[in-house]
Amino acid sequence: MEKERIRLSTEADVEAIMSMLDYSRTLMRASGNVTQWRGYPTRRGILADIAAGVSYMIGEEGTFALVPGEELTYGVIAHGRWIDSRRPYCTLHRLAKAAGATGVAEAAFAYAKGHCDHLRVDTHRDNGAMLHLVEREGFVECGEVYMADGSGRQAFEWWRWDEVRGTLRSFVEGEVLPQYDRFDSAHGRDHARRVIARAMVLHRHLREGEAMSEEMGGVRPEMVYAAAAMHDLGLSEGREGHHLASGRIVRRCPALGRWFDGKEVEMIAEAAEDHRASATRAPRSLLGCIVAEADRDVEPETIVRRTVEYGLCHYPELDREGHWRRTLEHLQEKYGKEGYIKLWLKDSPNEEPLSELRALMSDEPRLRVLFERFMTLNPKP
Repeated sequence: MEKERIRLSTEADVEAIMSMLDYSRTLMRASGNVTQWRGYPTRRGILADIAAGVSYMIGEEGTFALVPGEELTYGVIAHGRWIDSRRPYCTLHRLAKAAGATGVAEAAFAYAKGHCDHLRVDTHRDNGAMLHLVEREGFVECGEVYMADGSGRQAFEWWRWDEVRGTLRSFVEGEVLPQYDRFDSAHGRDHARRVIARAMVLHRHLREGEAMSEEMGGVRPEMVYAAAAMHDLGLSEGREGHHLASGRIVRRCPALGRWFDGKEVEMIAEAAEDHRASATRAPRSLLGCIVAEADRDVEPETIVRRTVEYGLCHYPELDREGHWRRTLEHLQEKYGKEGYIKLWLKDSPNEEPLSELRALMSDEPRLRVLFERFMTLNPKP
């Protein structure tokens, strides 16, 4: 669908837009999504979008809103955190299509990506079509946001990495990330995407800081992208020692020679080797620090969920109380004040969530509630 067919909506388009919204709502209901868009979007809201210059038509076949600036409902996010809270963003809203139309969503996302380098979007957890689309479009799931009526939506972010050549992105998307589909749920493709995003955002922030400008000279953005993407590939050889296996995989990957010289490949390999949270020494380079920090997923609820899921997968012989004791022991061993996890960068973005996690760990009744929730959501031992 040609970009030239995308234009700003006018008041003359309101009836067509409302018809598209009604049709798309019907598709949602038919697919089992029975609660999203209940009494929304409204005609008044669409007219407000048009007046604000944020409503678009895709020929006569589709419509969407692309809204710059802060989205009020994104001010609070649960079960996760926004990866980039410093840069301005645009939000893609109210995507709908006419009966029989095809390619509408792809055209809307392409237009949004072409006009914004930082996007956010939310959708209902039952909207399988949109969830599939945002994953395919390279968005990273960040947590859950809440609408004015209190209902929850899954929240996603996307960035345009202009610093990374398209050929390298194609290699990672086509040959590297699919390998994560073989790993456990805590280290799947979504985990790799989050580490890439955190690493790239962190690199940008460090690069813009005056104190770090000289140190950043030898760490190109493409090195950050590749190291973050490949940091856990060694899980193909088992969890124990996977960081060392990741380094070996990087070194023997001939494709990397298309984008990096020998010294840079070695730095990427060392960053993969140094990312592991249980490491007793600091990473050997700033690149290693960036990847290690990006891999530190210390959002409290995420950590508890991953701990429970890992226990259920690897210790099926434990009963419920056994899993509870294992959860407590693991959290203290890794994240307690005397735990082995380390933060390697000054003013790390992980400092605040780590403090929140430790506060949760000290509140055993609240921690037990989370534990029981995640045990219920997963197969019982």
